[in-house]
Amino acid sequence: MIDAMFKCRRKKIVRGRNVYLFEPSKECGPEFVEMTTSSRDFHNPWIYPATDLRRFKSYLDRINKGHTHGFFVGQQSDDSLVGVINVNDVVMGGFCSGSLGYFVDHRYMCQGYMTEALTLVLEQAFNNLELHRLEANVRPGNEASLALIKKLGFQKEGFSPSFLLIDGKWRDHERWAILAHDWFTICHKL
Repeated sequence: MIDAMFKCRRKKIVRGRNVYLFEPSKECGPEFVEMTTSSRDFHNPWIYPATDLRRFKSYLDRINKGHTHGFFVGQQSDDSLVGVINVNDVVMGGFCSGSLGYFVDHRYMCQGYMTEALTLVLEQAFNNLELHRLEANVRPGNEASLALIKKLGFQKEGFSPSFLLIDGKWRDHERWAILAHDWFTICHKL
């Protein structure tokens, strides 16, 4: 774990009960890289996030171009970096849609942090970003990720063979989505 004195300053976006969302920044690079390298075995074969500062800078560049909105997840009790959630490929106009990408530090899995954090991101996406629809594309067999999006009310829309290029190979994905009006109904029940 990163020593508290090396944790990056955080521009907080919104607070939940156990977690808060904050903006990714260059200063967070060492903390992010420590999280992704220590969770490498847990994340593979599902995702391959940046594990060095050069690739972290590329991630920030993608956010700065405006088609990705990045959210880091901090733990309220000790400011640990718990996970990352991105709203990728945002297209406005007649589409008003984006796709979710997310991962958690292996030390915080199955503790409810990502459920709470994704709830906060969905609120941001539908209220502040004014999106109409969000997709979550999940590789078959990633049971933890499937359970998470099902819990939040995403509906399965289909299966796409060779859908996304991950780790140099085209991977099959299940396509799940949620619409803003469905989310507003669901969130009042949570």
